Amino acid sequence: MRRCYLACYDIRNPKRLRRVHKILKGYGEAWQFSVFFCVLKEIDRVRLQSDLEEAMNLKEDQAMVVDLGADEKKAREAASVIGQPLSEQASGTVVV
Repeated sequence: MRRCYLACYDIRNPKRLRRVHKILKGYGEAWQFSVFFCVLKEIDRVRLQSDLEEAMNLKEDQAMVVDLGADEKKAREAASVIGQPLSEQASGTVVV
């Protein structure tokens, strides 16, 4: 079963920042530069966490993965955007 996650990060080094951003682009859609919406199976969430841990300096950097539940429509509707709207996603499915 797939679940929706909000993943965000604060990376202190530009090289690690680019690496983490690239990793998250492979798992979900960018809502902001450091905020991603991901729809993942449990194994993919575990892989995402592992990939992030390898790319980050765990003493300096921080990432957060928030479980938004299994209903993608409700998870998307729960997000309130102030200012510029989120860009439209071509498809609700992201292939990893």
